Amino acid sequence: MGTRRRRYQHHGRWVVPAVAPAAAAFAAAGLLLVVVAFHCFLSPPLGDGGGGGHRVVRHPNPPFLLNKPGELRRNVVGTVNFAVPSGGSKLGEELWVSKAASNFFGCSNATKEFADAKAVTEPNRYLMIATSGGLNQQRTGIIDAVVAARILNATLIIPKLDQKSFWKDASDFADIFDVESFISSLSNDVKIIRQVPDRNGKTPYPYKMRIPRKCTPKCYENRVLPALLKKHVVQLTKFDYRVSNRLETNLQKLRCRVNYHSLQFTDPILKMGEMLVQRMRAKSGRFIALHLRFEPDMLAFSGCYFGGGEIERRELSTIRKRWKTLHASNPDRERRHGKCPLTPEEVGLMLRALGFGKDVHIYVASGEVYGGEETLAPLKALFPNFHSKETLASKEELAPFLSFSSRMAALDYIVCDKTDVFVTNNNGNMARMLAGRRRYFGHKRTIRPNAKKLYSLFLNRTSMSWETFSSKVQTFQKGFMGEPNEIKPGRGEFHEHPMDCICTKTKGRSGHSKPHPSNRNGEAVEKHSSDSEFDWRDLDYGENTPLGRDSSNETDSDMPELEDMVSD
Repeated sequence: MGTRRRRYQHHGRWVVPAVAPAAAAFAAAGLLLVVVAFHCFLSPPLGDGGGGGHRVVRHPNPPFLLNKPGELRRNVVGTVNFAVPSGGSKLGEELWVSKAASNFFGCSNATKEFADAKAVTEPNRYLMIATSGGLNQQRTGIIDAVVAARILNATLIIPKLDQKSFWKDASDFADIFDVESFISSLSNDVKIIRQVPDRNGKTPYPYKMRIPRKCTPKCYENRVLPALLKKHVVQLTKFDYRVSNRLETNLQKLRCRVNYHSLQFTDPILKMGEMLVQRMRAKSGRFIALHLRFEPDMLAFSGCYFGGGEIERRELSTIRKRWKTLHASNPDRERRHGKCPLTPEEVGLMLRALGFGKDVHIYVASGEVYGGEETLAPLKALFPNFHSKETLASKEELAPFLSFSSRMAALDYIVCDKTDVFVTNNNGNMARMLAGRRRYFGHKRTIRPNAKKLYSLFLNRTSMSWETFSSKVQTFQKGFMGEPNEIKPGRGEFHEHPMDCICTKTKGRSGHSKPHPSNRNGEAVEKHSSDSEFDWRDLDYGENTPLGRDSSNETDSDMPELEDMVSD
């Protein structure tokens, strides 16, 4: 029969009676564990790991330890002596630049068969576009608006930007993009004007309609052209990804001319972006730009679990309830299928395993990081030279941009474009647009995590040596390092893989590569997509991406829709 613990009151104090020896031994053991834990807590955050150029990464206050057995945990590096070499890889130049990059170049000139805009533009056809989402989602809308106008032989009105987002960015087209350059550089392709001409002293009211996503040229001819012939002025609303991914070559090349040559930022944005790049170069000749994508809204929308225990589940579940139509989340399935972004710690470990040393400077493009500094601590421990636009520039320098999420995103876009190595934590709009741009301008190194393969590796990383872990990461990342021809011809999203605009250099001269085999019709292989078919990776950070029902002559609504308030 066990000893029962009682409390006795003696002279106004609580007295605990003597306990059995076994219980006392148990208590002593518990006290010893507390002392050991306290000693670990006081140990320095970063310390040399037993020589050999290794550094043991410890988090001074490792959070989220109350997870279920065998479950993904965050900041595991902080709880074990996971020895990470302080130096970099012996790969050297190959780590920063692809050997094959010099064999390719961007080529987007129109062919002789592509008639001049003056010859094909019909009078009394005016196409207006209302873009949707954040900066990079709107950028795709602007690019495709030019293509849609060309398909319809219509005059394009300067696109209207999304000003009704959660972030209330009041910027219009001229605040972000160079209007004169946009109009003049595309004058041979599409006629573009600032506004619809008045009729009888009045501005015509446009007929509003929405078309399906991935609409093919035939789709435009069947759905939009009749309205355009009857109403003369048509506005396509929520215009994001409303043109087929697969088009004939001349239309694809038109996309590239718009994206890589005609759509330029305004001088204030360009100057500020270049200043950030120069300040990074002054700190280090080479640097990595990381598109982190670890904002609370995005994580909640993804339906993934990131090792934060019940606190994380409760917080992200609360945010997720904003979207009434989302299906029940299945975090294990999402992560197994590679649909979850890596944690900042996992990104840092991947980069160190690939061979980037701790002395490498990193520029982080990100909105509000879930968990704040506590979440970023392991990444900063792995890469102490950690920068952002907020650390590189003063508040006074950033003041003209701070109140405008799209302009702030434009600054990140410029730095990520100019960096030596761009790392995208899964493919959002900004990542896809930049990946395509970097391929077009010389196949600059672009790394995207092979999240599907890395999932099990990160889950079991504490059961292997650093050398084994690093070797496996390098194996899994083959095909995800931004090398030319990583994607099979005809595969992938065009803005990320602009195959029709990439040419190969022949010996002694430059020439076009053979056309990639793909279905030019598009309808046979690419079904029209409804607004509900949307992935978290399509979202822009710090920006709103509202979607809605298919309709014609609709009126705009301020009611939040599926992707309202979601980050990139």
